Amino acid sequence: MGFGHIPVLLYEAVDGLNIRGDGVYVDGTAGGGGHSAEILSRLSGGRLYSIDQDPDAIAEVTARFKDYSQSVIIQGNFSEMQALLNARGVFAVDGVLLDIGVSSHQLDDGSRGFSYHEDAPLDMRMSQSGATAADLVNSADVDELARIISLYGEEKYAYSIAKGIVRYRGQKPIETTLELAGIVKENVPQKVRRDGHPARKTFQAIRIAVNRELEALEQGLDSAFALLSPGGRLCVITFHSLEDRVVKQFMKDKAQGCTCPKDFPVCVCGNVPKAKIITRKPVLPSEEELAGNPRARSAKLRVLEKL
Repeated sequence: MGFGHIPVLLYEAVDGLNIRGDGVYVDGTAGGGGHSAEILSRLSGGRLYSIDQDPDAIAEVTARFKDYSQSVIIQGNFSEMQALLNARGVFAVDGVLLDIGVSSHQLDDGSRGFSYHEDAPLDMRMSQSGATAADLVNSADVDELARIISLYGEEKYAYSIAKGIVRYRGQKPIETTLELAGIVKENVPQKVRRDGHPARKTFQAIRIAVNRELEALEQGLDSAFALLSPGGRLCVITFHSLEDRVVKQFMKDKAQGCTCPKDFPVCVCGNVPKAKIITRKPVLPSEEELAGNPRARSAKLRVLEKL
């Protein structure tokens, strides 16, 4: 299946990088290469490092950018970008773009096990390696499952769903996406079944846990900021409130100045801002973009500049 992907907030995100033609940039979540292609179009003598952990994405962007001398493709997780670039002799960059979460390709390719609409092995691994979603739901105890579904899915009926999972797997292992979706449906109230697909939050939660997405995001933000040169920009696109809260707090902390109590006559903490926030409010998709790509509806872009 081709790696079809519509880049979200394309021009807003790339504009946020404030690109110089001879600069060095990182697309930490290359996907189908939409954002990378726009960055490359603005480079003259610069360089772009496009990173992704998904072998399908790597194959796509390698073929797509084979004729671009400024393009370097790296397979790996964006959380490790500092080490990945340091190993290639790169210790400072002028901008980093992160488009967080599952890609359109991963959702649309039913065989990857991300979708609750198509029957497929319960996989959900972005890197296509390591433990699967099936491994998780068949091994975690009821309390851990409930914690994951509540924390990462913000699901009100997490404990009921977790008990349903444990009860079902007592008869046979849970192996497919539709099995899991059916278990969720049977363990939430009837009214919830009428409000969108009842498995949406649980599938999000399991996916986040399998891929350790929030941990990767926190590490990736630190890694990206460490790489940035003074004046360099970090642009991050998120798709749900958990991610956005992590990014918002990270940027707030980097822009924080003195933390002394207001009644102190002089600063004794010595804390100075390390960055300035470019987007006081997140940039949202336009009505025009939403009409062409409904999946962009929850996207938020935040931009930070290193001082």
